Amino acid sequence: MVYRAFFTSAFKSMDPEKAHELALKAIARGRFASRLIGHGTSNPRTVMGIEFPNPFGLAAGFDKNAKAVPGLLALGFGHVEIGTVTAQPQPGNPKPRLFRLLDDKAVINRMGFNNEGATVVSARLAALRKTRVGRNAVIGVNIGKTKVVPPEGALDDYVAGATLLSPHASYLVVNVSSPNTPGLRSLQAVEELRPLLVAVRGATAEGVPLLVKIAPDLADEDIDDIADLALELGLDGIIATNTTIERPASLKTSRDVIEAAGAGGLSGPILGARSYEVLTRLKARVGDRLAIVSVGGVTTPEDSQARLDAGADLVQGYTAFIYEGPFWPARINRALAKSGR
Repeated sequence: MVYRAFFTSAFKSMDPEKAHELALKAIARGRFASRLIGHGTSNPRTVMGIEFPNPFGLAAGFDKNAKAVPGLLALGFGHVEIGTVTAQPQPGNPKPRLFRLLDDKAVINRMGFNNEGATVVSARLAALRKTRVGRNAVIGVNIGKTKVVPPEGALDDYVAGATLLSPHASYLVVNVSSPNTPGLRSLQAVEELRPLLVAVRGATAEGVPLLVKIAPDLADEDIDDIADLALELGLDGIIATNTTIERPASLKTSRDVIEAAGAGGLSGPILGARSYEVLTRLKARVGDRLAIVSVGGVTTPEDSQARLDAGADLVQGYTAFIYEGPFWPARINRALAKSGR
């Protein structure tokens, strides 16, 4: 309740990207101490050979440059996925590029992989791994294609990112599903994805699990094809799903506001049903042979519980973090621990 009042009085009227930057800085500086939040709930599980302190993590996009990992872990996240990081630094798309749909507790973003690049982020991760907190932290690294790199150079670009970043990653994610880099989603086609994943696997540090992140907008047959490919290539898991380019009629926000926001990926509770569908389809296809990380529309402890019950090995959230505040991961965590999940 306190955070919601603060959000209404301060963040609601603030530019969304500016609010994000302020929140990230506050978390990085330890403004939200774990002893005040009292998240200390142990609910470990082993996935992909990694021991996760709990099954609920922060999805990629919030901490693109690995600047606030210790603070985020202190809030109660069992793992933090940083990125998306590209091989080359890039500013991302022109501003404004982040928009709130307040009536839906949703967000539209077209950030465009704004990040400091693999060289800078890998050095930051290397330094973090030398600290007490960072040594055993579960840190996923999500990599994507540099915008200026043409499609024919995508393979080498991903390999460059994997080479620099994977030595410091608990697991590595190939992001081919963001709608905000031109041509990126075409890499989800199996004939394009196969050589890319083979090359990235070859460049990934030994023992680091490799996953692929897919879009909710794929046809069911394409989801099946990617699942089969992941099994064939011996990947460790699939993250499902990224944001959607759809604008469902069931959105409560006025169409004028939605249209004014323009292009970009939509996230929030509206994505929950499709993300759940993709999870159950993947689970039926791969069984226990691959780890499935479910993300998209996760807001409540009940949402998280439902994903785990449906076969997800791990659950991630992001958009609800904006609306629910710093106490949110601890609430999810405590509820899952109480339920035995």
